[in-house]
Amino acid sequence: MIDGVKVKKLRVITDDRGRLMEILRCDDAIFEKFGQVYMTTAFPGVVKAWHYHKKQDDNFTCISGTMRLALFDARKKSPTYGEVNDFVISPENPMLVHIPKEIYHGFKCVSDSEAVVINTVTLPYNSKDADEFRVDAYENDIPYDWRK
Repeated sequence: MIDGVKVKKLRVITDDRGRLMEILRCDDAIFEKFGQVYMTTAFPGVVKAWHYHKKQDDNFTCISGTMRLALFDARKKSPTYGEVNDFVISPENPMLVHIPKEIYHGFKCVSDSEAVVINTVTLPYNSKDADEFRVDAYENDIPYDWRK
């Protein structure tokens, strides 16, 4: 596991009315602080990658469809420098992945239906000073192939 990455297995509670899944609580060991919560989606086969943040941490889960979440540690001083982590997240495999600052990350919808992703970040988005640093999904030095 990449240094600083944490995974929380989520529990889905089902009854005759539907389902409930707690994603992130302020008393979770994985919780740092609250910035904002947002939803993003990807259509089948679409890749949204790669980027990292210098100031914020992310907490990703997928609540509909299936996403393949990939992480890459490009921090030269990290004990896990160069390591890649790969997670498949869906309502059938529910988990929350905590992505620390400076870890490249991206995801691909690997289901036949749109993947709906919830991200709880530690800082609110600032459009005047966006904390996003991007590289192309395919043309880069990251040892990961989204075509698989």
